[in-house]
Amino acid sequence: MIKKLQDKLHNEIPLTKLMNISIEEYNEKELITKAPLDININDKGTAFGGSLSTMTIISSWSMSWLISQELNIDSKNIVVIKNENSYKKPVTKDIYCYTIKPSIDEIEKVAKKLKEKGSASLKIKSSIIEDNQTCVDFEGVYVIKV
Repeated sequence: MIKKLQDKLHNEIPLTKLMNISIEEYNEKELITKAPLDININDKGTAFGGSLSTMTIISSWSMSWLISQELNIDSKNIVVIKNENSYKKPVTKDIYCYTIKPSIDEIEKVAKKLKEKGSASLKIKSSIIEDNQTCVDFEGVYVIKV
């Protein structure tokens, strides 16, 4: 499923290919994505704020997509409807984004709403972490439509 997601991102969202975003790991707790600093750098030698924002939005969108796949929903319509980033520290190395998988209860509620109404919203949280310190906190709301 990770390869399918990686291909989808690079083929359907060209910016992810330009940023060289890669899927590093996916498990029952989180999704980890990565982008190299050297092509996502600003004039200060740190990660560009737009790249950091894109990483959190794309990583959380990816979590929504993975969940839809696990629910056997061929959802072509997942959109972010609300998001907020909080920038706490500059990122000075390659960008690692850690996206938390919602609880089983939350996923079951989404599955039920999708079945009953054809759409559901899902709150996703991501963090960009460097040297065990949070540099960016993100929270977004994604709508999945069948």
